[in-house]
Formats: sequence, structure tokens, C-alpha cells
Amino acid sequence: TQKGVILGTAAYMSPEQARGKPVDKRADIWAFGCVLFEMLTGRTAFSGKDVTDILAAVIRAEPEWNSLPTNLHWRLREVLERCLEKDAKDRYSGINDARVDIQKVLTDPSGVFVQPVPTAESRARLRTMLPWIAGTVILSAIIVGTIVWNLRPTEQHRVMRFDYSLPEGQRFNVNLQSAGDVLAVSSDGSRFVYSTSEGLYLRSEEQLEARLILGTKENPHSPFFSPDGQWIGYWSLDDGKLKKISINGGAPVALCDVSYVDGAIWYADNTIVYADIPNGIMRVSANGGTPETLVAGMVGSPQLLPDGKSILFSDFVSTPNQIVVQSLESGERKELFPGGGARYLPIGHLVYWLQNNLFAVPFDIDKLEATGGPVPIVEGTTYFFAISDSGTLVYIPGTVATESSATPQRTLVWVDRKGGEEPLEAPANTYRYPKISPDGTKVALTIDKDNIDIWIWDLVYKNLTRLTFDNLPDRYPLWTPDGKRIVFQSTAREGFAIYWKAADGTGEVEQLCSVPKSIALVPYSWSSDGSTLLMHEASGTTRADIGTLSMEGDHTHKPLLQQDYIEAMPQVSPDGCWIAYCSNESGQDEIYVRPFPDVNKGRWQVSADGGNSPLWSPDGRELFYLTGRATTEAVMRVAVETGSSFKRSTPEVLFRGTYVGFGPSTDCPSWDIHPDGKRFLMMKEHEPTAEESTTEAPHKINVVLNFFEELKQRVPVP
Repeated sequence: TQKGVILGTAAYMSPEQARGKPVDKRADIWAFGCVLFEMLTGRTAFSGKDVTDILAAVIRAEPEWNSLPTNLHWRLREVLERCLEKDAKDRYSGINDARVDIQKVLTDPSGVFVQPVPTAESRARLRTMLPWIAGTVILSAIIVGTIVWNLRPTEQHRVMRFDYSLPEGQRFNVNLQSAGDVLAVSSDGSRFVYSTSEGLYLRSEEQLEARLILGTKENPHSPFFSPDGQWIGYWSLDDGKLKKISINGGAPVALCDVSYVDGAIWYADNTIVYADIPNGIMRVSANGGTPETLVAGMVGSPQLLPDGKSILFSDFVSTPNQIVVQSLESGERKELFPGGGARYLPIGHLVYWLQNNLFAVPFDIDKLEATGGPVPIVEGTTYFFAISDSGTLVYIPGTVATESSATPQRTLVWVDRKGGEEPLEAPANTYRYPKISPDGTKVALTIDKDNIDIWIWDLVYKNLTRLTFDNLPDRYPLWTPDGKRIVFQSTAREGFAIYWKAADGTGEVEQLCSVPKSIALVPYSWSSDGSTLLMHEASGTTRADIGTLSMEGDHTHKPLLQQDYIEAMPQVSPDGCWIAYCSNESGQDEIYVRPFPDVNKGRWQVSADGGNSPLWSPDGRELFYLTGRATTEAVMRVAVETGSSFKRSTPEVLFRGTYVGFGPSTDCPSWDIHPDGKRFLMMKEHEPTAEESTTEAPHKINVVLNFFEELKQRVPVP
């Protein structure tokens, strides 16, 4: 087991194993032939001066067949020849076939060694035959023992549990804007991988400690194994790409661009199926290429079912989230039950997560329905778990994966044009999507607390009040131009919807429009007279459009900018004549400007090397945006002229810092500009104090071997 040496004993290795090729049970049949040959002859079938010579003999040489006893039963010699065929396909397909042929030898009256006609033999001749007679007895005993062993009743594998604690100072990589999965297990259950801020760590069954996979220090999330366990796929948050890398490390291979991965599986046909939130479930070649859309919408945790015609996934639009199965041919959906992260197992169960517990139900794969009630099988676990095809369960205990705790604690800060910071007095919380009121006295935000709701921080009186109280997730607050109402997005079973409510908390919530589940609406800005709301509308992996919603009459919803790529984050200029937005038409996110409302009368690119989240200055003479390349995270400034035509200067860095929203996977909208134009409202990840860290996040992995045996007993399949 030296480093760089093929694992195994050279003299008993099959030719395919010696060549480093994939092996199966026929390699064990080869080894059985080697052992049987050695028992009959007293010498190894393949030998040499060193390992290299032995492997060369295994690949090219034949055993010394003439060393076999001359009176060996012809059928037993055929067994040996069949076991030691160089080409695996010419060997026995299973050891049971060899057992049948050996049994025929044992039942032959002539015996394992063919006996000559009895004659008076000399004592010397008898002494010569005694070793062969003894060999016959020993060989018969071994063969009979082998047959009995192979025919014995199969014993139930013992369920074993242990845990692996992360080294001191190491933490799971879940404290970012997009958490993704952090844990995966190989198909044979022999190794698992987990994500940290340092990279991916791999733990194999023969190792005491996990080792860093060199080449993955790029904010890796959502790891998953190739079917043979030799590669690991993952999503890089730093550059927004799906990648793969050898388990031995090296240079990662980029496969395609992805917004945010929630669950991925690498299949035997060398394709990868993954969820790209909010765009849908995609399939791409493990060699890279253009992804194919299988299911559109806000869905995650996909798994192709064995029939190849149906797919299992979680529907994030439904409240609570639903586990769904959908036909890939007809598109017909069937909602099963609330939960997430569902996995169908080959023993006929469906395992899923709900409210910090793992549940299992017996599942009829033909009818695509549960045949029994849910049974809790692991209590007190996060959303992060994985189950191998061989029956190994790995999971992270605790409760860090609830929807509220998936968003990190953040603080709010004012940042002036030179990068100077002034913290707001608002306490750290799970803030998202901050927007400043038109008079500059309040901030509306989403807080992931007991429920995802809209709250308002009063900058004058320094207090926090709650605006929405329903059980639905309410996001993306936006003040009306007069500051009297707040528009926001919410979800219901029928799909996404846009609502508004009085900013002082009086009155009821009013729905303005709704769209199908496959389209995600985000309210973004207003026309200068407040009569039109602009939104971006995500509807696929390579498609997001900009639409408008009239605030008059029946609130007509119309498309504004529709092209075959992503256009998002629309911001109307203060004079109401221009619209800035983000688009990936060049291959990466850039900032563009068009006339408004007639967007087809011109187009200008403003950013030079990537950008997102545009903001106009209150006087309309400047345009700001975020850029998030790994070495150039900054707030950028562009001077503009918006008279009869549009003119812009070369982008320049206004200030740098570590703020939420930098990077290709932005937490949009993640910042805002004060009405005075002199400072920006930014969010920073909160570093907890010692007093705040009394409850430490989970930092260990629980492992259950032979988990299927326990599952069969606790959740019987009809």
C-alpha cells in the first residue's frame, strides 16, 4: 500500500487490475483460480523477481499447466483454465458457475484424481502416491467447505454508527449568501466529501483524517461523486461554474455556468442532473457543454427515477415546500407530501427531510406513490444528508439548515464615497434586500426569522417593526415613490405574486398580480411618475426578462425586454427616460443602458469587466454598480450624460470592501443609495462575539453503515 502503488497482491491480481482498469467480481474469480492452482501444484500461478515481473507475467504469460498433477480430473483443469482467462468476459460470470462444475468433479466416481486400475504395487510406489492422496483429501475438504460457505444462508449485516469530528477551527461552508449542499457520499459508501471555506475535504474508510483536495479553494458548494468514485463534481461560488476534479486533486474542469446549485447527481451515462435555482432542473454532459432544461421553475434536489421517464424533486414555490414527481414526457406533476431533499432508494423507500428530522416511507416505484405512512428515522438533523447506493448514510446533526438559519447574521453600514464606514445602530440580524424610503428616514428589509417577512428599521427612532405577518415567505421590499406603501414579492401554491401594503402597517395586504410557478418575479424600480412598476422575471436557466406592471386600473402586466438570455435588475433613471439593467448576453454579467419606455431605440454597455446591481445617483448624473471578480470586488462609478442621447465615461473604482452582493451570485438587491447621494447602505457578514457564540454550529458528520438493514426493519415494504 505504498504511495503510487496499485492496491492488491501482485501474484493474485487479474490482468485488468494490473493494468489499472475498472474491475468487478470476475477479478475475484481470477484470484480464486490462482489460489486453486497454487493448492494443486505447490507454486504460484504467476511469479517473478519483483512486483513488475509478476505483473508482466499476469498480463502476458500463462501458468505452467504441465506442473498440474498428470492424473487431475479433466473437468477440474477446465475450471482452472476458465478462471484464468486473460479476457474477463471469457471467465465465469459468477463463482456459482464454478461451484457447479466443481460439484460435478466431486460426484464423479473416478474422483478428483483419476485412479488407475488396481494392481499389486510396491511399497515405494505407495509412498509416492501418499502425498497425492493426502492432497485429494485436503482439496476435497476445501472445495466442500467453499461450497457450504457459498450456499450458507445470508447473514444480516450489522448496522454500525460512528461520527467524524472536523479538526479544530474547521467549519462547514454554509455561512454564505447561497449555501448549497455541503456533503456527499460515494456510491459504494467507502468515502465521503464535505465543503469548507478552505476547499473540499475527502475522507476514505482507510484514513483516520480527511484530506484537502488540492485545487478546490474557490468557495466550493454542493459536492457530488462520479459513479466510479474517482471524480467529484461541485459548484464554485467564486465564478458561478459547475466543475469536476479528480479525487486526487489537480486542475478543476469547468463544465458550464450555473446561478446556484441545489442538489446534483452524476449518472452512469456520464450526464449530470442538477437544480439551478431559480431557473430549473438541468442536465449536462460530464464532459461539459450546453445544459438541457428538464424542469423549469424554483425547484431543487432532483433525482431521475429508475424508469428514466420520471423525476423527483422539491418544489420551493409551494408553502410548505412539497416533494413532487413529474413525468419528463408529459410534464404532468404529482405532489406527494411536504418536505425536501427526497431520495428514492433501491430497496423501495423514499427518504426525505422535514423540520429537522429524516423520514422514510415505503414507495411504489411503478405507481409513484407512498404505500405507507412516514416514519421518523433520524431526529435532530440538518438538511444536509446523503445516502449511498450501498446503504451508507452520512448526515450533519443539528439544526443549521432551517430556512431562517440558512441566512447568515448581517449588519447594516453606511459607506461614503471614499469607503468610510459608519455602522447603523440596528442589531445584527438575518437581513436581506434593504431599500431606503424616499425621504431617507427608514429602511425596509426582509428578515429570515421565525418566518420570512418584511420589517422596517426606523433611522430616526432606532427601532424595528414588522410589516407582514402571514405564513408565506415575503421578499424584495420596494417603497412606492411617495413612500406610503411597500411593494413586495410573496409565494403561494398557485405561484409567485406581487403584493403591497401601507408602510405604516395599517390596512390589509393587497395582491397586484400573480404568475405561474415557473416564473419568479422580483419588483425592482418605478417609472418617474410612479405609474409603472418594473420587475425582472426569471423563467429558465438561460432566460430572465424585464416586465412592467401598471399601477392603474386592473394592473396590467406586460413584457418590456425579452431576449434569449438573462436581463435583470432594471433601474429607471431619475428623469424617467433611461433604464439600466444587467445582462449576460456577452457571456458574463455586464451593465447596459437603454431608452425608456421605448427600449429598442438604442443600447449602450456601461461596465467593462463584469457588473451587477446598478443604481442611479439621485441627480441622474452617475451610475453605480457592483463588480465581484475574485481580485476586483468593488463599487464602480460611471459618469453619464442623459440629454437627447446617452453618454458615459470609463468606469472607475469608487471604493472597495467586503460586502454582501459582490460576486456572480448576487443577493439582489443587496444595497441602496441614500436620497442625498453621498452614502450607500451596505450589508456586511456579522462576526459573532464570544457571548453570541454560546451555541456552536454543528461541526461533525454522523455515519451509519448498513443503514438499509435498519430501514427494512423499521419501515417494512409491503
